[in-house]
Amino acid sequence: MLPERTLAPEIIAEYKKLDVPSISDAMDKLRIFGALYHIKAVVPDTYLCGQAFTVHYMPNGSTRGTVGDFIDDILPGEVAVLDNNGRDDCTVWGDIMSIYASQHGIAGTVIDGVCRDINVIRELKYPIFTKGTYMVTGKDRVFVDRTNCPVSIAGIQVNPGDLVCGDNTGVIVVPFERAEEVLETAKNIEKVEQQILAHVKSGMPLREARKLTGYHTLQTPEK
Repeated sequence: MLPERTLAPEIIAEYKKLDVPSISDAMDKLRIFGALYHIKAVVPDTYLCGQAFTVHYMPNGSTRGTVGDFIDDILPGEVAVLDNNGRDDCTVWGDIMSIYASQHGIAGTVIDGVCRDINVIRELKYPIFTKGTYMVTGKDRVFVDRTNCPVSIAGIQVNPGDLVCGDNTGVIVVPFERAEEVLETAKNIEKVEQQILAHVKSGMPLREARKLTGYHTLQTPEK
């Protein structure tokens, strides 16, 4: 990752304490679009959080290239974010890459497309989030034409260094430049929700607890 687009480790550590819905609510409040529609966990109960290493694919034609050699350049703790243009007819990630990623501390993988070899991926409990699974290889069909560049995942722009978080509910991308602002907003939302739970456990009606804490405007953008 470029030094000027590297988040402090303590910021990433704080994000790892949050769930993705709280981050999503914070981004709604700040009018930031980052939810990756239809990108879901291949392995249930896995979680990823790290800065994006982006990869863009092109269809093979007169120009051809490799599919997965970029993985050697991903640093431990980063998330591989692969833009295969939403294709679900060929895969760009499988068992060998998952094993390598697990061994080298890569935080996880997000694909605008599909993966394969899910039996191995599930055994590894490797965090990978995709549009689905399919067995047909991407070799001789697509190739990596550039890395560490802006890409599009489910219609959302992802830049190198953006923070990517995923859990059972889906994946969200926080722009690098807004990471600290989103973090503080999300922490406040979670704090209020914990206050609501405390009131309810003490016997207060939910309607009253929500009114008392301002729940209904927690995610509403400020004018």
